[in-house]
Amino acid sequence: MPVQYVIEEWDFRDLTLKMKPPVFIPRPETEELVSLVLEDLRSIQEESHTTDLRCLEVGCGSGAISLSLLHSIPQLRVFALDQSQTAVSLTMENANRLGLQDRLDVHHLDVIKDADAILKILRFEDHSALDGGLDRLSMIRPILALSSKLLTQRGRVYLEVAPCHPPVIQQLIEETRPGLLYLETRCDLTNRPRFCILQKKGEDN
Repeated sequence: MPVQYVIEEWDFRDLTLKMKPPVFIPRPETEELVSLVLEDLRSIQEESHTTDLRCLEVGCGSGAISLSLLHSIPQLRVFALDQSQTAVSLTMENANRLGLQDRLDVHHLDVIKDADAILKILRFEDHSALDGGLDRLSMIRPILALSSKLLTQRGRVYLEVAPCHPPVIQQLIEETRPGLLYLETRCDLTNRPRFCILQKKGEDN
């Protein structure tokens, strides 16, 4: 049994989160993803002086990503989804412990099966967490489809993926999602291509 389940908590960035099986344990690479998103969100704040920042996390697990973002940016509001009720409950428990529940909306929804419900809501270590299906893109395809509908102009998508995925995802976007632009691939601390950054096209691109 992983040590995180034994001691029932784990540190993620500057937060201590409660852990319980079978909810996926956040990986060190995911801390890099949060840093990447925070860098962009702060840049958006400086450029536009906006106080209306919103993010959607698909597959929130323990809430590590959502809660780290909320903890770092007081103006942010986050919507989080997970197909596991255990994960949804754990995210809310961690949010309440950290006093971040007022800016977090968590829903028990499956991005593959409940796309219509997700659109309605957002208009205003379970091994399945790592299972991408036969082509390893079964979770990514519906996220891209939702992104085309949900993102505001120049809104961004950040994906933490297997090192073999970035070129495949880039080709998929170019062939099937003309409203999205593949911006770049970033490497993790081990120099593996780990993060894909996409953007909804604006009027000038």
